[in-house]
Amino acid sequence: MQTIVAVHGPNLNMLGRRQPEIYGHTTLAEIDRALEARASAAGFRLVSFQSNHEGALVDFLQGEGWGAAGVIINPGALTHYGLALRDALAALSAPIVEVHLSNVYRREPFRHTSVVAPVATGQIAGLGWRGYLLALEWLIGELQGS
Repeated sequence: MQTIVAVHGPNLNMLGRRQPEIYGHTTLAEIDRALEARASAAGFRLVSFQSNHEGALVDFLQGEGWGAAGVIINPGALTHYGLALRDALAALSAPIVEVHLSNVYRREPFRHTSVVAPVATGQIAGLGWRGYLLALEWLIGELQGS
């Protein structure tokens, strides 16, 4: 069974409580459950990981990422400066979809630059928690050749 990994960066463990007017009321556990259910229904294994520490995210990608068929990542604030995370992603051969709950391009100027985008296959921003599901649907389609 092929594995898809969902990687969640700093502060995403606080979803549902942290600035719900920006990030919504859906928790990370709810997002992970929805991803896992959809992946399983399509015949994929989903492995989710969240950390507030860049090194832990890099370690996870160097472990699980190498064998993954696809990667969904919301780097959080590491989007803008996480060069070690960017390099860990660049080393993978799997397609990578960068996801942001809010439309980062309608927010503060520092959020407009992603160091991850140049190594990602695609990017989804501003569609809330459903952006994760859209990323998963795209990966499933690509991996199944449809």
